[in-house]
Amino acid sequence: MYNNKKVVVVMPAYRASQTLERTYREIPFDIVDEVILVDDYSPDDTSEVARKLGINHVIRHDINKGYGGNQKTCYTKALEIGADIVVMVHPDYQYTPKLIRAMVSIIGEELYPVVFGSRILGKGALKGGMPLYKYIANRFLTFTQNLLINQKLSEYHTGYRAFSRQVLETVPFRKCDDDFIFDNEMIAQIFWKDFEIAEVTCPTKYFEEASSINFVRSSKYGLGVLWVSLRYLLSRAGLYKWDLLI
Repeated sequence: MYNNKKVVVVMPAYRASQTLERTYREIPFDIVDEVILVDDYSPDDTSEVARKLGINHVIRHDINKGYGGNQKTCYTKALEIGADIVVMVHPDYQYTPKLIRAMVSIIGEELYPVVFGSRILGKGALKGGMPLYKYIANRFLTFTQNLLINQKLSEYHTGYRAFSRQVLETVPFRKCDDDFIFDNEMIAQIFWKDFEIAEVTCPTKYFEEASSINFVRSSKYGLGVLWVSLRYLLSRAGLYKWDLLI
């Protein structure tokens, strides 16, 4: 608990058997009440490792539903068990759970309802091994998205996120795509509902076992997030009705 608010960590997992334990051991259980792991039909023993670690809720999809589909299950379950603050932590150990305390405190003290762990604030991204082409693409996309959406985030593409219950109950996240574009569609929904997003500097690690998407899928993702931002701009201008935001 934090300030009498129930804190739940959700882990959208796929092929995470080699990194799950390292990630889980860094969770600050003095404030985290429960952990949910959703295994998106991994071909390895991710679910078995999760159960051996004693994770409270282990859910395994019977088909691969995609990264966005996985998050939908995570957040739905978190709301079901009464979470007041929900923190998404990838079990591939790319982001350290040691930042959970800082992210939870920002929401728990009612300073901001959403917190992102940003790899771009400071110099952590390249130092942590982010490929240069991904860094450049990240900076270009974020700059363009800020212009289109009229915001000032340092990064739209981090997978380290924390939400208040109010946000998850207000934004229609179940309407979002089941693939990687889910994250940016959800950001559009958050801003559309006039919630603010805080950011904290987040060190990151790139290594062989950490999850990543290839160049082709990265390119498709980049075009997708620009299309999300453009539709948001047109919706704000009253020139386009986007059902995703309603």
